[in-house]
Amino acid sequence: MVPTIEWKKKRVKILDQSLLPNQVKYLLCQDYRQVAEAIISLKIRGAPAIGIAAAMGVALGSLPVKAKSFTEFRKKMDPVFERLRKTRPTAVNLFWALDRMRQGMDRMSQLPLSEVKQGLVRLAQEILEEDIDINQAIGKEGNRVIHPNDVILTHCNAGSLATGGYGTALGVIRAAHFSGKKIRVYADETRPVLQGGRLTAWELMAEKIDVTLITDSMAGSLMAQGKIKVCIVGADRIARNGDTANKIGTYSVAVLAKHHGIPFYVAAPLSTIDFSLPSGEKIPIEERNPLEVTTIFGKVQIAPKKVKVYNPAFDVTPAKLITGIITEKGIFKPKDLKQLFK
Repeated sequence: MVPTIEWKKKRVKILDQSLLPNQVKYLLCQDYRQVAEAIISLKIRGAPAIGIAAAMGVALGSLPVKAKSFTEFRKKMDPVFERLRKTRPTAVNLFWALDRMRQGMDRMSQLPLSEVKQGLVRLAQEILEEDIDINQAIGKEGNRVIHPNDVILTHCNAGSLATGGYGTALGVIRAAHFSGKKIRVYADETRPVLQGGRLTAWELMAEKIDVTLITDSMAGSLMAQGKIKVCIVGADRIARNGDTANKIGTYSVAVLAKHHGIPFYVAAPLSTIDFSLPSGEKIPIEERNPLEVTTIFGKVQIAPKKVKVYNPAFDVTPAKLITGIITEKGIFKPKDLKQLFK
């Protein structure tokens, strides 16, 4: 697996996913603003990955701050947190990571500022390392619902590229593959940014996992032919009742799976569950640049230049369409998430 994000000598090293699969190139971010821009421009994407990036952005932003007291230091850190908080609205891992970094900072209020800064660096690295462990645990749990010779459909990219490493939905697929189960995968291309075609297919091929790329509109036909046995996707935010926000098009896959009697699973860490939201109606949905729809990577025009465009990055899949939510602590029916909250 190619590392998605690393802390390197007071810099944040980020794999530029906007160039994949044609080019493997890393960005070396020297300040938190560059990290924020990498998140906005999808150079790093995926809920867990942008949470890690935000945490490292905070650590990076703290290094040049000069202050005579912790109170002054904390005040000067506010713009760093605010800039990172405003990058993308839907993935709750971003806000979870920022809250964890602020809480960690406050716990170190009695230490010398040099130690506070180093503590923030260590905490950001811990968040990365924990995410990899969590993904592997998700893979182990999810492997229980994968059977030999299963054909799996996945949407968007929820692999090592979307996380600190290993992946959530693709972590389940990896775990099944490496446990010796013979499986096959269909990957939706995932318009308009093509994360399935560019990223998921690339990841699975690198692991020598049997993957076939399809357009988003082909999924229903394959289900009708009995060619799909199970669907597994990731998540950007899960409400308390189990409603799940994921990449646009996920809802359509869930409806099709329900109609054809195919299990539909969501794989995500517990940090993706937003217990403050009672239902998916409250999940903020990011709307992105119309050029993502009307052009290919802003270069080749494929629609009339002045056509009106609606480009939400995510949709919400109702809990009633979800068979189970695969977490590092087990597989839960959506209605049982409230037990975790309690």
